[in-house]
Amino acid sequence: MKVVIIGGVAGGMSAATRLRRLSNEAEIVVLERSGHVSYANCGLPYFVGGVIEDENLLLLQTPASLFNRFRLDVRVDTEAVAIDTSSNTVTARDLVKGQDYQIRYDYLILSPGASPVVPQIPGIERAMPLRTVEDVERLVREVQNSPRSAVVIGGGFIGLEIAENLVHRGIATTLIEATDQVLAPLDPEMASPVAEEVRRHGVTLHLGDSVESMTLENVSLSSGQIVPADLVVVAIGVRPETGLARLAGLAIGERGGIAVDEFNRTSVENVYAVGDAAEKADALDGAPTLVPLANIANRHGRVVADHIAGRPVRPRTTIGTAIVKVFDLTIATTGWNEKRLRAGGRPFIAIHTHPSSHATYYPGAKPMCLKLLVDPSSGEILGAQGVGTEGLDKRIDVLATAIRAGLTAPELADLELAYAPPFGSAKDPVNTLGYIAENILSGLVETVQWHEVDEYRARGAQFVDVRTREEFARGTLPGAFNIPIDELRERTSELAGGEIIVNCQVGQRGHAAAMLLNELGFRAKNLDGGYRTWRCSPAARELQLVG
Repeated sequence: MKVVIIGGVAGGMSAATRLRRLSNEAEIVVLERSGHVSYANCGLPYFVGGVIEDENLLLLQTPASLFNRFRLDVRVDTEAVAIDTSSNTVTARDLVKGQDYQIRYDYLILSPGASPVVPQIPGIERAMPLRTVEDVERLVREVQNSPRSAVVIGGGFIGLEIAENLVHRGIATTLIEATDQVLAPLDPEMASPVAEEVRRHGVTLHLGDSVESMTLENVSLSSGQIVPADLVVVAIGVRPETGLARLAGLAIGERGGIAVDEFNRTSVENVYAVGDAAEKADALDGAPTLVPLANIANRHGRVVADHIAGRPVRPRTTIGTAIVKVFDLTIATTGWNEKRLRAGGRPFIAIHTHPSSHATYYPGAKPMCLKLLVDPSSGEILGAQGVGTEGLDKRIDVLATAIRAGLTAPELADLELAYAPPFGSAKDPVNTLGYIAENILSGLVETVQWHEVDEYRARGAQFVDVRTREEFARGTLPGAFNIPIDELRERTSELAGGEIIVNCQVGQRGHAAAMLLNELGFRAKNLDGGYRTWRCSPAARELQLVG
């Protein structure tokens, strides 16, 4: 059996090494266009910033080490330029010698990855992407020339990581994002603290603006501003590398990636595709999706190797769990966000909480923001997002595991999670999400979202802030008046007879107040996530009340 693999990073190398473990006799050839294989491309921004000082730490394997351990025939600086599925051959080009030759295969695995999106604007040729080891080596050489200013185009995961690392190098950095928020996977109220963090560390942030042209000295924006730019990095996003697949006549999916079945087979039975180039099945609706994440690529490489070897395969859909560090913040997400649920016409309820990383009486507890999206009928967990510092990663991982396990949101309250004061609380933030979901789904209390505030105000609802007088004085919702929760029973005569929207700082006191008022015969709803969630919203930013 001869297996040819095109692409020697995540998915391709995962398939190669797994297949070797399953078959010592198989002939396995890996073709890699760049000069490196099996490198940690997620660590590239940190090498630029000097956080990772030794480039060799990013180069996990070499062709020699892969041959010595696995007897893999790994050919770097070799580009696959054509595939003939009728004769089971690949035309390979030795980029050093400039010679083409053919390789026969019994099975072919495509793992070409994705290419950076580069806008076609005047002067774009000076902008540098960050995708391969060669890209990062070029960028590091530029950084070592001590540029005074840098512009990063794109406010996604890579854009924010590279902006942070340029700041670490002492370079005045500007980040340009064409949409009105950073990190598109987040909903706007969750993205707002990230933008604040970026600005707090000295990055000049332009949201809702785009680059129209650039020269050797600066970048011109659609807003008319001109930004100094000794260095320009483009990190708008990536698109699947499908050129080779298209030339070979393989089916391309509706999302623009290579179409594959549950075993990652393409439209040609003995040809597979994995990694960023291949479409995946979304766990929520089963529809094709593109998720350029290394863990999924590695998983699918293993699936393909097992399928070729005739082993039982457990196909899995994807929920798109991701995490990123932005200066002192950690941001993580799993499943769908509210924007996508709305676009898909999927009903949901949103839950916002602001817990601490561990018991607040133990020194060093750090705040975090969590958002859970839940199906209002079944209680199915549809997605989650988090922004914080310590302990956020483990909460999102628990929620991602709960989604994969099919737990409902109320069942989060039943999870027995490790607890000691330095690590968590007796009622873990994940448990708390379950308790709140149970309250809402059972009809015990109704909540109002930040984006519904104006609607309730327009129809005459009364807004009552139940925080202390000192908290109220530091900022509140427009039109709200203050009755501290401890005085609420004695001051109900000040309340009108219509709808009442109660808020506190994070939602906990508001919940108790709404429950009390409803028991006393009023019609009260609690502002989900309290004032802290609302002040991160676009509505609050427009009123300049964030702070």
